[in-house]
Amino acid sequence: MQIDFAIIGGSYAGLSAALQLARARRNVLVVDAGQRRNRFVDEAGLTSHGFLTQDGRAPAAIAADAKAQLLRYPSVQWLDGSADDARVAADGRLEFRVGEQRISAGRLVLATGVRDILPPVPGLAERWGRSVFHCPYCHGYELDAGEIGVVAATPMAQHHALMLPDWGRTTLFLNGVYTPNDEERVELARRGTHVEPVPVVRIDGEADVVLADGRVLRMNGLFTQPRTVMTSPVAEQLGCAMTDGPMGPFIQVGPTQETSVPMVFACGDAARAAGSVALAVGDGVMAGFGAHRSTMV
Repeated sequence: MQIDFAIIGGSYAGLSAALQLARARRNVLVVDAGQRRNRFVDEAGLTSHGFLTQDGRAPAAIAADAKAQLLRYPSVQWLDGSADDARVAADGRLEFRVGEQRISAGRLVLATGVRDILPPVPGLAERWGRSVFHCPYCHGYELDAGEIGVVAATPMAQHHALMLPDWGRTTLFLNGVYTPNDEERVELARRGTHVEPVPVVRIDGEADVVLADGRVLRMNGLFTQPRTVMTSPVAEQLGCAMTDGPMGPFIQVGPTQETSVPMVFACGDAARAAGSVALAVGDGVMAGFGAHRSTMV
């Protein structure tokens, strides 16, 4: 199959990029593996927050509406599956495979997303997206200004522990991951964050932290710092330059979301250090603009 613009990833960033290109009356193919990063929120029966006009809606509902609206444009095609075996052809076109089908595109937008690797604390992964989160702006308000725990997985826990007192009474569980220095302890005390040095044994109940000394501290919710990895090999296969972020590597992009590989653009969580639905949509808009404008030079 030959197409003008291919977008790998049909979540918020990819849908947003595709919409701009469809409205420019260009032929667009969206390839989607159906693995939205925030699908665990849907499974827990929770909702998405912080996105204008969509605050409090299920993430799946937002994505479904966006897909339905996109597919009303006759120049858009949708292909379910995972992209692999990507390369830059001799003529400069971008080629990749979905199942047995080979795709050739003039421009490629990578909206492949990332996968979260959680710290190995028993009970934490089972509560991911339900009572364990990584973004205070997305889920902090719903904890009703109650008890909030930060389970340290990296020294980035310090950042969480300083932010979260705006959302509730915060306890930082060091869990043997790092030791705050004197200056950091002063900052934590200034923010009212309690520091708990006793290791975490497991998470029980909704968000109950069981400590090695037998204490059980009941929390309204927990935050931790997952490590992120690319969900797709395509960026690496194409040779896109990467940047090391605090949570993991992400695709290096310029002002219009262009990557280091000509005619390849990237957006969403795969192309920024941290993200949200609103940020992914904005990135997708810029990637769509950038990909379209690249045809004019």
